[in-house]
Amino acid sequence: MSNKEKKAPRHVSIIMGGNENWSLERNLPILDAYKKGYEKIRVMPAWFFNRGINIVSFLVFSSEDWKRPREEVNSLMKYFKNIIINSIDDFKKNGWRVVMTGKIDELPGDLPELCNEFENETKDGNKGILNICLNYGGREELIQAFKKMLANNVSAEQIHEGLLRKYLFNNEIEDPDIIVQFGGEQNLGGFQLWQGAHSELMFFKKDWPDFEPIDVDNIVKEYLSRIEE
Repeated sequence: MSNKEKKAPRHVSIIMGGNENWSLERNLPILDAYKKGYEKIRVMPAWFFNRGINIVSFLVFSSEDWKRPREEVNSLMKYFKNIIINSIDDFKKNGWRVVMTGKIDELPGDLPELCNEFENETKDGNKGILNICLNYGGREELIQAFKKMLANNVSAEQIHEGLLRKYLFNNEIEDPDIIVQFGGEQNLGGFQLWQGAHSELMFFKKDWPDFEPIDVDNIVKEYLSRIEE
């Protein structure tokens, strides 16, 4: 199928920005913004998958977010833990497969085990893939890839694009067609630096907690307008 015949991108990546703007505009604690934004993870896969998008990646918590105040970090970990516990059955029922990408083993408490359970319980889903990037950093991903290659005695002559891909956090997820940043900022925030080399970029002024189904339509429309030029 040619690009012009496509009805949607196959893979959309989302950077969940704008939480601080959202909370400031409403004179609310930033944790209210995070909670509202995180809760969308439970419902929004259908917004994408029902429009023909096969994979959705989300930068849920970056490796740089550990620098945030401890109260915020602890709350974010708690929110995500609750999302996992309350979503596994619904995701299985809907046929949504979850893939966790990042340094999952370094998460606190029982989160690593819960993340693995989320993946295992939904591994047979064939209605769409939700790639949750947690404790993820694009530079960290490349550094760990290089370290693993060195540990495996990979020589300079052996290194090529396909080999490097095998050493990334998750090598089975295809590259995103478009990366979308919410919250008015116009940068990648270190997200998918390798995978996004040829991705379209889109920047929303809207803050992530206000994300709604019509925004998916706008993403698809914008992407198609570019590939059809």
